[in-house]
Amino acid sequence: MSALWIALVDVKDADTYGKYAKLATEAIAEFGGQFLARGGRCHQLEGKERLRNVVIRFPSFDAALKCYNSETYRKALEYSSVSAERDMVIVEEL
Repeated sequence: MSALWIALVDVKDADTYGKYAKLATEAIAEFGGQFLARGGRCHQLEGKERLRNVVIRFPSFDAALKCYNSETYRKALEYSSVSAERDMVIVEEL
């Protein structure tokens, strides 16, 4: 069963966040992730609005979790933690 990363993001420092995005994209590709939404238009219906929304499909829940815990993604997180506020969840698809 596939799984989704859903991230809601407010970028505070675009240059530093760009470094996160570069490393994160490498890690995501390594674990078979495919971007379904990456920024783009949105309309907040409920809850806290974030300026950037990202949805990524992985081949399995385990692949999504392994990507998040991978060395490459952990390095990427060093950049996002100082450049953005994020909420993120992994959701298994039906």
